[in-house]
Amino acid sequence: MRDLPSTADGGPLSYAIFQLARAHRSYAAALLRDMDLHPGQELLLMQLFDRDGQTQSELLAGVGLDHSTVSKSLRRMQEAGLVVREPAAHDRRVVVVHLTDKGRAARAPITALWRELEEASTGGLGDDQVTAFVATADAVTAAITDRAGRRPGRP
Repeated sequence: MRDLPSTADGGPLSYAIFQLARAHRSYAAALLRDMDLHPGQELLLMQLFDRDGQTQSELLAGVGLDHSTVSKSLRRMQEAGLVVREPAAHDRRVVVVHLTDKGRAARAPITALWRELEEASTGGLGDDQVTAFVATADAVTAAITDRAGRRPGRP
């Protein structure tokens, strides 16, 4: 077993998740930098590859990031020529996001990047181990989401 800081003794799983998330995000960020993207922008693009012309609110729900992060990412993506944002025809207060040709052209490189990240992440793991890890990660996510929803002061 690896050495944990003494304050993490009561949460070895949580510490392992933190270490895993940090390593994964760091490697993903390096791959994204090579594409002139910031972490999280690829997730927004992936949502738009599946359904172009989503509202900013739909994108928020799809990626699970906060409003300010998505707004900042979309602004940067627009400045980079990947997307355009325009008011919706039915309600000028609603912002609709569309891919540009440059944004659509990012699909294949992002697919390749995601494949490389997956290969690096799974290393020497077998298919059964990957399946078990994904199921465990889903269960941990559900448990955290459920607990967070039951915190005092939450509706």
